[in-house]
Amino acid sequence: MKLETSDDQEAGSKTIEYQCSSEFIPILKHLRASLLVSTYKLGRVAVIQRLADDRLSVEMKKFEQAMGMAVSPRRLAIGTRRSIWHLPAEHGLAIPNPLGQDPKFAYLARQQHITGNISVHDLAWQPQGPSADAGSLWAVNTLFSCLCTFDDKHNFVPRWKPSFVSELAPEDRCHLNGMAMGQSGPAYVTALGQTDIGGGWRENKANGGILIDVGSGESLLCGLSMPHSPRLYQDKLWYLNSGHGQINCVDRISGTSDVVDQVPGYTRGLSFAGQFAFVGMSQIRETNIFGGLPIGEHADKLRCGVAVVDLDSGRSVAWFQFSSDVEEVFAVEVIPGGFPTVIHSPNLEGDDKELWVIPPLPKNSA
Repeated sequence: MKLETSDDQEAGSKTIEYQCSSEFIPILKHLRASLLVSTYKLGRVAVIQRLADDRLSVEMKKFEQAMGMAVSPRRLAIGTRRSIWHLPAEHGLAIPNPLGQDPKFAYLARQQHITGNISVHDLAWQPQGPSADAGSLWAVNTLFSCLCTFDDKHNFVPRWKPSFVSELAPEDRCHLNGMAMGQSGPAYVTALGQTDIGGGWRENKANGGILIDVGSGESLLCGLSMPHSPRLYQDKLWYLNSGHGQINCVDRISGTSDVVDQVPGYTRGLSFAGQFAFVGMSQIRETNIFGGLPIGEHADKLRCGVAVVDLDSGRSVAWFQFSSDVEEVFAVEVIPGGFPTVIHSPNLEGDDKELWVIPPLPKNSA
């Protein structure tokens, strides 16, 4: 498909160039879905939507160092450099959209929880249920090597840490980064190394990664290459073996892992809809972090964007690619049944206008 552009008003006159394969828009149409893609260097969340006339729209919304995102039908959370933004979903709003039809709903920034710079990575909502934690937002707190939740009194509430980490300390001891949410809480996590000293994971990046069972505390898989984004979907456990550019599926009984597909990018960010997996792809520019990885042998061929993998056939069937200015992707989230979806960010930019959602005035008021 030809190269398209999206204005990014916060970056001055800069435009963000992108393109996609011919199958990408039809898949979004089939799924009735939109995509959210976070990129931390640029500090944006890309809202990727199919419009009514089957064109593709990409809007860049400013969130400082945007990383993990958690999506539910009622709300969205976005992790940023020093805080987490909460954006509840508002339905039935008459928001003018110059690109096409009016949105089914909008995520509107309402609350900002100050975490401090804890290097928040994956976020996930715990499913609703009888548990006291039902509906809680969980986060991977990479700086303190733990999983945490949040309350009104503290920056964060530590809830779990790997058994090999001896204490909570702001030292990024194992680079805990990914979290698979189960029905009763976090079920699996990924880390880049089984180490208990600050930055110790950097010494064996190429094959020191692990996948940990949160309940037992045991490592289900070892020897991984910078793994990210574990997910539970269709009763299966998936993760990205990022240093190889792979999406993998785990047999939780035997502890074996099979490669589903390999894509041309450092894989990070994973979401599912129907028979498809949406896999984030990044280029690797920083040799101090990514040097020595297997995928680095083909660094000049790596893309930044999203690969769509058909889980039935086990192969990539479509792709979206940033062609300029964006080199990395952190999180990818599918918004089902919500096209076009609008994010009204806390930083008004471009065509965003002031927006007020208020209840009616009481009848007995003056």
